[in-house]
Amino acid sequence: MRRKILSNIHSDKLFEQIYDYLLERIRRGEWQAHEKLPSVRTLATEFNVHRLTVFKAYQLLKENRYVYVKDKSGYYVQPSGLLSMNTLHDPIVSAYVHDSHLSEIHQVEAAFQFSKALLDPNLLPNLYFSEYVKKVFDLYPKVLGTYSTTQGDQELREALCRYFAKHYHFYVSAEELLITSGSQEAIDLVARVLIKPRDVILMERPTYSPAIDVFRRQGAVIVSVDIHPHGYDLHQVETAMKQYKPRLFYLNPTFHNPTGCTVPAEQRKRLVELAEKYHCLLIEDDPYRDIYFNEQPPLPLFSYDTAGYVIYLRSFSKYIAPGLGIATVACRPSFMNYFIRAKSLSDSGAPLLNQKIFLHYFFSERMQQHLEKLRIALAVRKDILEEELSLTGWKWSSPTGGFNLWTQLPDSIPMEELLTKSIEQSITFVPGSICDPQRELKSWIRVSYSYLNEQQLREGFKRLICLIHSMSHAEK
Repeated sequence: MRRKILSNIHSDKLFEQIYDYLLERIRRGEWQAHEKLPSVRTLATEFNVHRLTVFKAYQLLKENRYVYVKDKSGYYVQPSGLLSMNTLHDPIVSAYVHDSHLSEIHQVEAAFQFSKALLDPNLLPNLYFSEYVKKVFDLYPKVLGTYSTTQGDQELREALCRYFAKHYHFYVSAEELLITSGSQEAIDLVARVLIKPRDVILMERPTYSPAIDVFRRQGAVIVSVDIHPHGYDLHQVETAMKQYKPRLFYLNPTFHNPTGCTVPAEQRKRLVELAEKYHCLLIEDDPYRDIYFNEQPPLPLFSYDTAGYVIYLRSFSKYIAPGLGIATVACRPSFMNYFIRAKSLSDSGAPLLNQKIFLHYFFSERMQQHLEKLRIALAVRKDILEEELSLTGWKWSSPTGGFNLWTQLPDSIPMEELLTKSIEQSITFVPGSICDPQRELKSWIRVSYSYLNEQQLREGFKRLICLIHSMSHAEK
């Protein structure tokens, strides 16, 4: 029998590595419900470890309800430990109930897309954009025949350095920036480099749904930190850092997705101090910074960081040019080297053409002027939804920027049924439990006002409200 070799890359104990091996095979369905697992003696031989080591792995699986024991028979797969793939026929509702992948809802074709936190293409200066595309080909005639470096175009990184210094008062070199194909790749990169199975991380509750999926896929243990209109309870944050010694805290403190909350400056400074005190990295995701309706938001946490505990993820995809998919990671060199190596395993860098177009398009005077018009247009759309909401008696968080309204529906509304019926009426939204690391918050939904025009917003939201009212009366 060929022996399996345990990794010595991480400092995990041997029984934890065996636990990971068994759990991964259970989750993939290699062993079916109630199927008997290999004996302790068999696995001890395969891994060349003491039987007590395997026994400890099985005990941990039992505690976490992935396996159960039959006296004098051995260990068997607990049905709840398997991935549920076919419980419901509707793939969208199935994804919501079991896997909670936001992308599944985004794939639904609907006339009223309240689920997409993307910009209405008609709000982009498309004529100007085409001019800059032509300009790039004039300036860089060989751009389609050239790869970017893995770290990203030097010219773009240098321009971003100047931009960050001027607007946010933080200073990085071009070597401390990495260009990615959108914020999703940046989050994935952070997770792959920094997280190994059973690492504890902090996440806001609620938070950006795909980030939950990414960190869970890496085997992270998620501890929730509540976010409120006034920010965080810093006592809760410090208690969690002290008790759990988390590897990192993933946070979205500016026009938070999904709540729209913005963390005040004094809390940002204190968070950086706590991160340094408890050696907890802060992963600051900042995709909506330019979309403010009144005052500009506080400076990024990265601006207050002098010890290298903040990794800054800045996306420009949401409101500049979604089709370009440009984002950047800012961090100190000790982390950057690992990120570049990890990125090089998956691609040769973000497309150079996209980077060059973004460089000339974003930093142009035209685009910066257009951002002001964009803020006004989105503020009007937010007001439309809030006007309709004001007639319902429901609760919601009124954001001062961003794309989303976080809305609480009557508790009596069954969310799975609402999701199904709304899709039947060509309406989509994001159920709140998808955004909750604990998979609760079942009476909340996220509705985005950025993707539909004003007429579609009002008509679609009236329909959704009418549907919810009809379901509420039916329950009574």
